[in-house]
Amino acid sequence: MEELIQEMLKKKTWAVAGVSTNKKKYGYIIYKRLKEKGYKVYAINPKVNKIDGENCYKDINELPEVPEVINIVTPPKATEQIVEKCKTLGIKYIWIQPGAESEKAIESARKAGIKVLHNTCVYKLAK
Repeated sequence: MEELIQEMLKKKTWAVAGVSTNKKKYGYIIYKRLKEKGYKVYAINPKVNKIDGENCYKDINELPEVPEVINIVTPPKATEQIVEKCKTLGIKYIWIQPGAESEKAIESARKAGIKVLHNTCVYKLAK
């Protein structure tokens, strides 16, 4: 797992699905942390237009480029839908935050050849 963590953290273009405007929620905290650490990060949330003055996209399909890694901070059912979209876009890495996990989503991603991390939080590891 440590090897995959380091592999993902070397990627510089990320998207966070489930970004929140609530600064106490992990969807916001993770987005902010990645940006502070120098990553190019796209925010995704269908209910939000801007996060800290930056565009927030309604759907992963609306991003101006395909991210190298998508970090998912959504309810498990939404995670499953996002994974399906990741498969069609050719995203190679998915990091599913604790609480967003779905066995169905994890299995589906792995069967598609996507490298998946879960049960660990990127916030603690993005140094």
